[in-house]
Amino acid sequence: MRARLRKLYAGGREFVWSGRIHHVAGDRDCHRCVRLRIWGAGKNSRVLEADLLSKAILPWGCASDSSYPTPVDVRQVIDHALALGWDPGLAGGTFFLSEASAFELPGFLLTDRLRDDGAPDPTARVFEASERG
Repeated sequence: MRARLRKLYAGGREFVWSGRIHHVAGDRDCHRCVRLRIWGAGKNSRVLEADLLSKAILPWGCASDSSYPTPVDVRQVIDHALALGWDPGLAGGTFFLSEASAFELPGFLLTDRLRDDGAPDPTARVFEASERG
């Protein structure tokens, strides 16, 4: 199945993005994770990649989580990446947003768990975010 590409306009530039749903295992639970891929200058430009971990705490875990980023969420991810030095006009390569940047959206945290099994436990991080409110 082909990924659906969506368009977003920001700062006089057209961005194209897609989100693919994944699940990441924690020590106590499974969590929904959406891998965002964003291009700012065509399909050969440097892609921005961010793995968004849902903050939802549900009784059936990821099986009942329907969290998905909105265009407002994607715009905030773009703004954060640009502030960290992402140049969407460069050709090739991938700019990864890491959980080390402590960036957070109202419904999501960044996670490295999809790329690195040794990344911090997503369950603990989701509960910590929930306690912060």
